[in-house]
Amino acid sequence: MNKLRRKVLKSGAMALFAAPALLARASSGHDRPVSPPRGEPIRLALIESLSGPFANTGEAVFRNLLWAAERVNARGGVLLPAAQGGARPLAIERHDSKGQNEEALSALRAAIDGGARVVMQGNSSAVAAVLVDAIAKHNERDPARRVLYLNYSAVDPALTNERCSFWHFRFDAHADMRMAALMQVLREDGAVRSAYLIGQDYSFGQAVLREARRQLAAQRPDVAIVGDELHPVGRVKDFAPYAAKIKASGAQAVVTGNWGNDLMLLVKAAREAGFDGRFYTFYGNALGAPAALGEAGVGKVLAVADWLPNVPGPDSQAFYKSFRERFPRPADDYVHMRMQLMMEALAQSMARAGSTDTVAVAQALESADVTLAGRRGRMRAADHQFQQALVVGVMDRQGSPGVPFDVEGSGYGFRVVREIEAARAEQPAMCRMRRP
Repeated sequence: MNKLRRKVLKSGAMALFAAPALLARASSGHDRPVSPPRGEPIRLALIESLSGPFANTGEAVFRNLLWAAERVNARGGVLLPAAQGGARPLAIERHDSKGQNEEALSALRAAIDGGARVVMQGNSSAVAAVLVDAIAKHNERDPARRVLYLNYSAVDPALTNERCSFWHFRFDAHADMRMAALMQVLREDGAVRSAYLIGQDYSFGQAVLREARRQLAAQRPDVAIVGDELHPVGRVKDFAPYAAKIKASGAQAVVTGNWGNDLMLLVKAAREAGFDGRFYTFYGNALGAPAALGEAGVGKVLAVADWLPNVPGPDSQAFYKSFRERFPRPADDYVHMRMQLMMEALAQSMARAGSTDTVAVAQALESADVTLAGRRGRMRAADHQFQQALVVGVMDRQGSPGVPFDVEGSGYGFRVVREIEAARAEQPAMCRMRRP
């Protein structure tokens, strides 16, 4: 067994055996522990940036997926017929793409050769695009080893529109859906008369700025766009020049889809430059951004998400507390509801299909309808775009009304100011899908 293979199997074993007994009892709905699954593990390959500038985002994803796998395994695993191995646990195998297309393709080949038939990725729409194409070609060339691709964060709208694929399922709201949700708040923000658009220079960032221009023109034609630029992804070490231009423009708001360190460094530089306007963001609630902004972000940084820790209700709060018990370090605080729903949908679909056969599972996934902690999502068969409610939150001090929880121990969290029902968040499908 080669070194890479040993490393992968070691990583996968974490998802098999890390679930505590307490989790088993909680997940089963009663106090009697559930027998652990004893069948052959179902290997799920995570292809993500686990080193380099976006390693923190990759590790955050792994924690979420690991926790979700533990929950499934704790209640007995994926329940399949005896002929299909009976109760089988989920095992996550880590593959480091370093955020690069070629590395991701190499990881895909290693995952397939290692026996994985489900691939998970999301933290780059550019990587997602090459994986969609590569998996479609592989599945046509090698039907005995067909692969499913579960996408939890790559939100370029093209992935479920003109580039849609039967083998690809997206569980995050795409960029146009997120922008529409943000605009429901911005269009009522009379204090904003000018906006600066800035994003990462690749398919996703370009899509965000394109949709921002379109929706501002349609919903707030009185808002002047005083800046509109793209910057290299993950290569800008000092955003001070960008922050200086934002401040000099007189913008009252920044609209950005930036994520990871590119967002954290941007908002930090803006704060240091004395920018006093609002940030309308896709990801301003996570990975260092609240701590970077500090008091300057209170009431001024907005974020759109499928869920936020301060979503009201006992089920939501219990869900978040459970995650923090599993990962108590403040630096590990970044839970994604969509990733939890994705893993629930996969387990549900395999059980309904009664098989791990790729086509059968894909067909079952097309009608997936899952609920967890009071949040529901359903898969749209026409384009494999998950449909779910979205929320918009504004940054505030922990302990303020509606903010019982902070982010990463920063002392700041996000108060929900708008919830958009799934039916209102939905966008038209433009997919012409080829089916096997």
